[in-house]
Amino acid sequence: MIGTPPLPWQRHVMDVAGEIDAAGVPIFREVRVTVPRQQGKTGGLLLPIQVHRALAFGRPQRILYTAQDRNHAREKWSEQVEQLERSPLRRLFTVRRSNGSEAIRWRGGSVGGITASGEKSAHGFTLDLGVIDEAFAQTDDRLIQSFRPAMVTRRDAQLWIVSTAGTDESTFLRERVDDGRARVEAGERADVAYFEWSAPDDMAVDDPATWRMAMPALGALIDEETIRRDMASMDEAEFGRAYLNRWAAGGTPVFDLADWTRCRDDASKAESVAFGLDVSPDRRTASIAVAGGRRDGRVHVELIERRAGTDWIVARLGELIEAHKPAALAVDPGSPAGSLVTDITRLRRVPPLVLVTGRQYAAACGSLYDDVSTGRLAHRGQPALDDAVIAARRRAVGDSWVWARPEHAATDPAPLIAATLARYAWSTVPRVVPTIF
Repeated sequence: MIGTPPLPWQRHVMDVAGEIDAAGVPIFREVRVTVPRQQGKTGGLLLPIQVHRALAFGRPQRILYTAQDRNHAREKWSEQVEQLERSPLRRLFTVRRSNGSEAIRWRGGSVGGITASGEKSAHGFTLDLGVIDEAFAQTDDRLIQSFRPAMVTRRDAQLWIVSTAGTDESTFLRERVDDGRARVEAGERADVAYFEWSAPDDMAVDDPATWRMAMPALGALIDEETIRRDMASMDEAEFGRAYLNRWAAGGTPVFDLADWTRCRDDASKAESVAFGLDVSPDRRTASIAVAGGRRDGRVHVELIERRAGTDWIVARLGELIEAHKPAALAVDPGSPAGSLVTDITRLRRVPPLVLVTGRQYAAACGSLYDDVSTGRLAHRGQPALDDAVIAARRRAVGDSWVWARPEHAATDPAPLIAATLARYAWSTVPRVVPTIF
């Protein structure tokens, strides 16, 4: 991180990727890094790379960062801005936060911005440094076909492709991993620098030696006891991809991600809404979601708020209820959110409280799944909700199933569960007070 010494793995990548020839041109025009989650790749590696490019290249630089989509890119960019503003560099730049034109403007003229991951992402300007984070989400070469022409007139331009392993759908990353491994085996030392930390598939998933091979930040940012607890509660395939950087067999989890993407409508709004509430299994975060009908007959779901802890929930629900007069509020009383039911009932204008349990919850999960697969659902493409959908797993309950709620999941399931509960409440309670959300 900016202001703190890099970890050894970060230092190694930066030292090799930063090698230059006699003319001061980087040896490697493309840098690929694949590493498990939570190893410090965004704040501890990619942010210093962008800062170095902005301040140390002698002329103004144009820097562009992207992730899964624009919302994910903006979320990560905001985290990087906050990190910079707490650093000794805070007097060397200004920030423009306007949605759609976000930028860090450095003293000396360099500019760093973000972009969507579409085919026209880098059209129209010259690019010195391109960063494709979370590259597993790219399913074709459109992004590279946009970035590369923007760099063609810059001899010292560099493209970084960084990610955790993906699934069968991650064709963009898979091709570059296979090519990178082949280059390393052939001893090539030009054009492309390839770095990978992962555990071979034949190593035991529960062996700390496997973890140490795959996780270069183990012992620094994370500890073995946390990994052991997470492994005990996570789906093995999810654990393998998130913590061992192994490619997930079989591709898609519960949802067809193409279906989820087709349901996206950034302008979606709902009428006569209901709310849903859920708390993560470790109680570190809580989520409030809304669901409601649209005039075209589709069902809108949206994550209203997700924050750390639980002490904020009741007061925030009171504000939302006053503002939007929901038809109902749904909670699973057997979940971590169940402890809040008593306090919620004391709110001044509490709507009908739908306590969703057993077969009702299984029906709620199935209904939301059906809405996605048939295109009846609409959502706005919010990162926390998107991540929960991507990571969703099923837990069998008799002859039905519900969303799995692993205690130490790498991805918080609460946004998806809150949206599921909201959608169930909206569909089962008479909607007598219309509102627009």
